[in-house]
Amino acid sequence: MDMLNNWDKWMAKKHKKIRLRCQKGIPPSLRGRAWQYLSGSKVKLEQNMGKFDELDLLTGDPKWLDVIERDLHRQFPFHEMFVSRGGHGYQDLFRVLKAYTLYRPEEGYCQAQAPIAAVLLMHMPAEQAFWCLVQICEKYLPGYYSEKLEAIQLDGQILFSLLHKVSPVAYKHLSKQKIDPILYMTEWFMCAFSRTLPWSSVLRVWDMFFCEGVKIIFRVGLVLLKHTLGSSDKLKSCQGQYETMERLRALSPKIMQEAFLVQEVRCWRWFGGQFAQFGQCCLTGLSLGGHMRRSMGAAPKKLG
Repeated sequence: MDMLNNWDKWMAKKHKKIRLRCQKGIPPSLRGRAWQYLSGSKVKLEQNMGKFDELDLLTGDPKWLDVIERDLHRQFPFHEMFVSRGGHGYQDLFRVLKAYTLYRPEEGYCQAQAPIAAVLLMHMPAEQAFWCLVQICEKYLPGYYSEKLEAIQLDGQILFSLLHKVSPVAYKHLSKQKIDPILYMTEWFMCAFSRTLPWSSVLRVWDMFFCEGVKIIFRVGLVLLKHTLGSSDKLKSCQGQYETMERLRALSPKIMQEAFLVQEVRCWRWFGGQFAQFGQCCLTGLSLGGHMRRSMGAAPKKLG
């Protein structure tokens, strides 16, 4: 609690302790507030007081509203917030997604934003969830939800090249089968694993993601690939392209289990330097604007 009440002091002098706290897991009672502080969405809201209410009152583009309406029922249908159509969870999810299409009309709506917004709404009110979504789309995963998906394609290349160092066996197998990274990592990355991992693992990954940035998403992806395709024994049942894709769609519960996954992610301390070095190399000559900020991917140490 002292950490949140004296946030600027902690961020300026004790950032390592904040990172360790996020790696160990944020207490559930503080998670929503902590995510807002870590992402900078609290400051963003304070700098734009009344903006969400203003957007909320607008009608919105029917083109996006229809797509959003069709997607609402797919988001965590067994969670109490979304179990009844037309309930407050449905309404708030619609409001947040509609507001984003008005806030960034050049981007509009992407289906992968719905599960992201739904997870946020489980931890904070609609206005706070909106600004947290803005931070994810603009600061953590810039370009992911644009129409051409340029950023996600680039990150697929980065993931695949990092896999060569992490697990040459998995890299060689995926290369041999000619399986493009976009086929297996798109939902992982665009939804920040919210539609892939068990719920307890999702929360732990998000705690680290908000603190350390997009490199956490890469680490999780590499752990899953290494422990799914990283040995000759594991490949015995993945002889073809179809079998390999099926294996990646039905990951072993063991490797997604909270304690195992978090321990693996935390062990890869060397990863940040490798990520930065390769990421800068890939970005040379590419004009992706905000995507350059991922050199390579921790949340800033100061808010604002």
